Amino acid sequence: MSTGHAFSAKIGWSRWLGQRLTLVAGMAILGLFIFMAIAAPMIAPYDPIAQNGDLRLVPPSFLHPFGTDNFGRDILSRIIWGARIDLQIAFIGVAFPFLIGTVLGTISGYFGGIIDTVFMRLIDIILAFPFLVLMLSIIAILGPGLGSFYIAMALVGWVSYARLIRTQMLVLKNSDYAVAAVSLGFSNARIMFRHLLPNAIAGSVVFSMSDAVLVLLNGAAISYLGLGVQPPLAEWGVMVAEGQSFISTAWWITLFPGLSIVVLAFGFSLFGDGLGEVLGVRE
Repeated sequence: MSTGHAFSAKIGWSRWLGQRLTLVAGMAILGLFIFMAIAAPMIAPYDPIAQNGDLRLVPPSFLHPFGTDNFGRDILSRIIWGARIDLQIAFIGVAFPFLIGTVLGTISGYFGGIIDTVFMRLIDIILAFPFLVLMLSIIAILGPGLGSFYIAMALVGWVSYARLIRTQMLVLKNSDYAVAAVSLGFSNARIMFRHLLPNAIAGSVVFSMSDAVLVLLNGAAISYLGLGVQPPLAEWGVMVAEGQSFISTAWWITLFPGLSIVVLAFGFSLFGDGLGEVLGVRE
């Protein structure tokens, strides 16, 4: 009997792991990069910004597994330290649009009427402009830097979250428990944020993981264009830009930071898909 229970438990565990394999893989990748970012001072073999003219363009070797760049800086160390900035770009670049869009979408969907009409026209105006062009315009006005990038993302990126929450609120505000909350005299704020929003936010949380991929790529692109992180700070987009002139002779300068961007983006994508499976959300 105990053998049967053990076999059933093993089957159950295998089924659970199989259903969540995507989530576990995404968590493992993200965990690796988060560990790199936190432990950078301890695990990076060299100073990421220290220049050494005698070590310019050294190919991958035992002492420098990812080679060195045109300033003699160790690529592996710069990638490890760059994880801090690129993770910051992904998380902060998603957090502000998520918060703004969630609040505005909740208010618009719950109250409806003229508030919802004005809200939808504002979204139409923003969507009339290409996302990247609008973001670049805002950064050009504010000046280069991560702060400008975060402001641009907040002003443009909230639209998707607001639309998701608004759609859910339009449905949930007519549910039985929402009507009961109104009849009990609960305030609108309590009904919106304590009763309806927790049931409407799952889709936005899952979407935020996919959005983190786009934010990460946009952040790297902005830095590549010279409008984001400024040298000599270690950031993967900056590293790719710095190595483009040496692509035929020192391929490692662009290859390894480019792969880092791809792998981290893949981790966010896997985590988002796995989270959607667990929460029963389909994008």
